[in-house]
Amino acid sequence: MLNRQHGLFALSLSALFVLAGCTTKTAPSVSETTKPVDVETVVKQKIPVSVKDRNSWAKDLATTFKSQDIAPSEENICSVLAVAQQESNLVADPAVPNLSKIAWKEIDRRAEKMHIPAFLVHTALLIKSPNGKSYSERLDNVKTEGQLSAIFDDFIDMVPMGQKLFGNLNPVHTGGPMQVSIAFAEQHTSGYPWKMEGTVRQEVFTRRGGLWFGTYHLLNYPASYTQPLYRFADFNAGWYASRNAAFQNAVSKATGVKLALDGDLILYNTDKAGSTELAVRKLASKLDMSESQIHRALQKGDSIDFEKTDLYQQVYAIAEKKSGKKLPREMLPGITLESPKITRNLTTAWFAKRVDERRAACMKR
Repeated sequence: MLNRQHGLFALSLSALFVLAGCTTKTAPSVSETTKPVDVETVVKQKIPVSVKDRNSWAKDLATTFKSQDIAPSEENICSVLAVAQQESNLVADPAVPNLSKIAWKEIDRRAEKMHIPAFLVHTALLIKSPNGKSYSERLDNVKTEGQLSAIFDDFIDMVPMGQKLFGNLNPVHTGGPMQVSIAFAEQHTSGYPWKMEGTVRQEVFTRRGGLWFGTYHLLNYPASYTQPLYRFADFNAGWYASRNAAFQNAVSKATGVKLALDGDLILYNTDKAGSTELAVRKLASKLDMSESQIHRALQKGDSIDFEKTDLYQQVYAIAEKKSGKKLPREMLPGITLESPKITRNLTTAWFAKRVDERRAACMKR
């Protein structure tokens, strides 16, 4: 998926916070609501009493819904809060266990990749950074991804070796209370209701920025899902991953080719055909489509328009005729989460179900 989160620090913090606790077609707009709602009051009622500064969380989320024209329904409110609780326990820039160790390991890994002796890198990190402390000291005491991102930004800008090791690629790829992709945030700033004092990256690590960009990623796209569970999976794996995983299942039924149901219909950043595309090509004669036509249709896999293509509809028709039953149009992707931050065997399905449990608990509050 184009917006799937990749990289060293790109996967969710869910595994670190094992805490107690819509039909989701297009997230309904504010204009669809029939009576005025005191959104801040409703949000505050849904936030656990243990959360600090509940008024500010409620105010920022109310502004988020209004600026994105998303209906502040109980389900939408609880869906956002459930993701934020799962990812950070509703902390704007949560602490990450063993983050210093993880950061040093990444620095050493990059040094080795660039054939730079580790002791030279460690020596360079002894110089003072803009805040008066050495980079080494800051890394030894780093607690949050926001702090780590700031260290790398300073290091890249101030130290020649920083440019060689990292260029302009800060290895911290997600952050904030909803662990949203920074690359995603940088591509979706239109309509942001607050004045940014710094960069989009820095804004992601704030309460308001993390909520705004996280809500955008969770709710601000049309989907034909029958329950929020599949949006939660998409939040972790990329827009339409749940729909695409179901399509891959249909392709497998139609062709007999076993596929990883990961939601990736094509290989991005390459001209090569991936396993799903190669399997669909086996149906080319039945579909009456050329390889280029198949590829163009699969390229729409990151939008709602894919469901309107002849390819999508014909593959399901072939698969259902062969299997003798109606096949699902939504399915939890089979993705194992991998990151230095994650120490257990977790999956996108686990994430989605865990968040959905939190949403249900929120609805009862």
